[in-house]
Amino acid sequence: MRNIRSSRRALALAVALAFAGTLFTGAAAEARPLTLAELASDRVIGQPEVVATFNGAMPTGVTVTEAGRIFVNFPRWGDDVPFTVAEVKGNQLVAYPNPEINKADNARPGERFLSVQSVVADGLGRLWVLDTAAPGFSKPVTGGAKLVAIDLKTNNVVKTLVFPPDVILDATYVNDMRFDFRVGKAGVAYVTDSSLSGTGGIIVMDLATGKATRRLSGDRSTSPEPGFVPVVEGETLLQRHEDGSTAPFSVASDGIALSPDGKTLYYSPLSGRHLYAVSTEMLRDPGVSDAQLSAAVKDAGEKGASDGLEADANGAVYAGDYERNSIRKREPNGEWRTLAHGPQILWPDTLSVGPDGYLYFTVNQLNRQPGFHGGKDLRQKPYALLRVRINAAPAPTH
Repeated sequence: MRNIRSSRRALALAVALAFAGTLFTGAAAEARPLTLAELASDRVIGQPEVVATFNGAMPTGVTVTEAGRIFVNFPRWGDDVPFTVAEVKGNQLVAYPNPEINKADNARPGERFLSVQSVVADGLGRLWVLDTAAPGFSKPVTGGAKLVAIDLKTNNVVKTLVFPPDVILDATYVNDMRFDFRVGKAGVAYVTDSSLSGTGGIIVMDLATGKATRRLSGDRSTSPEPGFVPVVEGETLLQRHEDGSTAPFSVASDGIALSPDGKTLYYSPLSGRHLYAVSTEMLRDPGVSDAQLSAAVKDAGEKGASDGLEADANGAVYAGDYERNSIRKREPNGEWRTLAHGPQILWPDTLSVGPDGYLYFTVNQLNRQPGFHGGKDLRQKPYALLRVRINAAPAPTH
């Protein structure tokens, strides 16, 4: 009996040791290092759609007309730019309104497109073109900084308004624009000056007379945010020159949006994360002093660092977030939420609400330009025009 009991104890011990060995072997197998592909990763938000891609020059602006036509522009920043305004037809670009007007000619500054930064459809059958007349961010060519209206039925220029010299400073870079045809005889345009080295501001132009005034010139709200240090794709964004020297990324008022009732103008510096709002009635009133106007500006809080802004008919405001590869939406109650986020949203630039319930936006890898990387061009073509569904109509202009 003692031998039988001993045999049973020996068998039980052997089974236990074998089971423990199995557990140990399994634990050892599961303890291997995982690959990066097996780890949790940054989640994608939203479902942006590709509308068109561009294998030539880098785009900035986009607009969608009430009839669904799409226009983009290509500023002359150093790329080969055969035409600075184009209509998107399928995945093809067609110089607009014709190739001739797109041929830069400093001897004819009021008649040719020198370097277009923005295009906006006005809801009344016209496309407005904003010509900086400052290729390569140079001093604007005298008489070249202008607003040009093109009739979308005839594709002919119907109005050209050259900015008066007193609103175009040596370092002025007119950037983006919004229109309101409910005021004045022919409406008014609000234009941002996003100077890289000078004074930012808002230019208000009467579209009937071409008379224009600078408002909030050098104001804290139109100037680069003090201490602003952006981080894009994990890297501090600085101007990095070929000789190894650096300079801050410091750009003034850029994005702009108009509330659906036309009473509030939203704007923000490119070098900053705050959204600002001001009464358009006060902007237009010459009796309101600069000090009074500055005091009336509202800081609407942080939205992220954005290039373009846009508004819809419901009072929501949209902004890109170039630090977070995102498109964000500010609800009428002031709350922000992310509509789209993903690795392909590399520097969202201009935004435009189309008549189809989509928000269109360009992504142009602006931060990968040679000027930020010691002369090395890190941009990877193609650039893209994307859209995301928002189920909202454009903010009315009339």
